[in-house]
Amino acid sequence: MLTYIARKSLMAIPILLGIATITFLLNFVFVPGDPVRIAMGQSADPETLKMIREEMGLNDPLYVQYFRFIGRLVQGDLGESFTSQRPVINIILERLPATAQLAGSAMLVAIIIGVTAGVISAVMPNSIWDYLFMTLAMIGVSMPVYWLGLVLILIFSLNLDLLPVSGYGSWQHLILPAIALGSRQAAKIARMTRSSMLEVIGKDYIKTARAKGVAERIVVIKHGLRNALIPVVTVIGTQMGYLLGGTVLTETTFSWPGLGRLAVDAVMKRDFPLIQGTVVFLASVFIIVNLLVDISYGFLDPRINYD
Repeated sequence: MLTYIARKSLMAIPILLGIATITFLLNFVFVPGDPVRIAMGQSADPETLKMIREEMGLNDPLYVQYFRFIGRLVQGDLGESFTSQRPVINIILERLPATAQLAGSAMLVAIIIGVTAGVISAVMPNSIWDYLFMTLAMIGVSMPVYWLGLVLILIFSLNLDLLPVSGYGSWQHLILPAIALGSRQAAKIARMTRSSMLEVIGKDYIKTARAKGVAERIVVIKHGLRNALIPVVTVIGTQMGYLLGGTVLTETTFSWPGLGRLAVDAVMKRDFPLIQGTVVFLASVFIIVNLLVDISYGFLDPRINYD
C-alpha cells in the first residue's frame, strides 16, 4: 500500500509541473492586459508604472520569471498577490472552507439522491420508477447549473420567501447552492449506480443468495450494492475533485465566497500569481482526491492487490 501511494505521488510531480507551466504560459503569453495598468488605472504616471513593474519582476525576461515561479513552487511558495500584496496560499486557505462546505454538502445531496434512485431503478427495471428516475437523471445531466440556480432563487427566495437569495454564513444560505450544484452530480451517480447494479444483480451469487431465502434488503445492499460500488465510487471521486476545484458558476450565482469566485476575480484583475497559485492548488486537490479513490478500491473489493 505504501509503495503504491509513493509511486502515485511521484507520478503526480510531472503532472503538476505541466499544469504549472501551461498556466504560466497562458497568463503571460495569451492573456491580454497589463496587471499594473489595471491596478493603477489608465491615468497612472508612466514612471510609476515602470517602477512597480520592476518591483514585481514583470520587466524580467519570460524565462527568468518562469524559473523564479517554479523555484518558489518547489519550496511550497505560491507567490504574492499583485493586488492585495498578500501570500497567495493565505488567500486560498481563507476561501477553501467555503468551497469545501459547499462541495461537501452538494456531494452529500448527490450521493443520497443518486445512489437511492440508481438502486431503485436497477431493482425495478422498466418500471414506472425506473423511467421516472432515469428521465430526471437525463434532465439533470443536461440542465445548466446556473440556470437551475436561478430557477431555485426565483421559486424559493423571491416567490415563496423561504430561503435567502444569496450570501454565506448560516445553513439556510447553503441549501439552494448545494441542491443546484448537487443535482447534476446526482444524475451522473444515479445512471452509473443503475448500470453497475444491473450488471451485478445478474451474477450467480445474487441468485444463490435469493435461493437460500436471504432477505431482499440484504441481497440488494450487502451483496449487490457493495459489489457495484467501485465504478460508482470512481464517479463520486471524480466529481468531488471537480467540486473542490471551484464551482465557479454556482458560487457566482449565489455570491458564495469560495475558490471559484476567487479565480474569476483573479482573472479579471490579471493577478497572475493568484491565478497560478489557485490552479496549482486545485490540481493538487484533484490528484489527492483521485488517490484516495484508488485506495478505497481495496476496502470495497478485498481481491484488489496494490502490490
